[in-house]
Amino acid sequence: MKVAFPVAPEPDADSAEAARLLFAGPVDFLKGVVAMDGLPPADRPEVCFAGRSNVGKSSLINALTGRKGIARASNTPGRTQEINYFTLGEHSYLVDLPGYGFAKAPVAVVAKWQALLKNYLAGRPTLRRAFCLIDSRHGVKPVDHEIMTLLDRSAVPFQAVLTKIDKLGPNALQPVIDQVEAELQKHPAAFPQIVVTSSDKGQGITTLRAIIAGLD
Repeated sequence: MKVAFPVAPEPDADSAEAARLLFAGPVDFLKGVVAMDGLPPADRPEVCFAGRSNVGKSSLINALTGRKGIARASNTPGRTQEINYFTLGEHSYLVDLPGYGFAKAPVAVVAKWQALLKNYLAGRPTLRRAFCLIDSRHGVKPVDHEIMTLLDRSAVPFQAVLTKIDKLGPNALQPVIDQVEAELQKHPAAFPQIVVTSSDKGQGITTLRAIIAGLD
């Protein structure tokens, strides 16, 4: 049976304001994690952001938090293969996963990161949702299916987030949404809504904030 994946609607005024206030509060880089024993205590809900390299993950996190450089604080040399934790006040953790699809990375580095990712996704009881970022200029690629399949196997609900929609022409977005919807049919862990965003123009940011704020 085909599952519908509509574009996530804008939140109502009360939900939008509650989410705005949450993200306007303290947001801080906590730590970078290179091994499971370095994870912070599982004492609050968390969401993670996954996406292939150059999908716009740092820009999206900066737009969500309203802080232009916060994600870049975790992107200094030596941290690029870490799981980076940010605190959203006392409410939750925002977790930035390294970009996947390391065509030029050493095999040993990729294997170590993949093992850490698998252990994290399978073993983090407070992980409420993964957001899989998809570059709207390219749609779902085979490497995206790899991470989605891993989320399926780990029974982690994930939601597709299209990035950089401002880079598309006025008639180009719907065919991309249709392609993403068709590809998501293959993944039982996919949440049945797609979020469309532009970090530069602010499109979809209010919607994504409200989704995160509602995942208690």
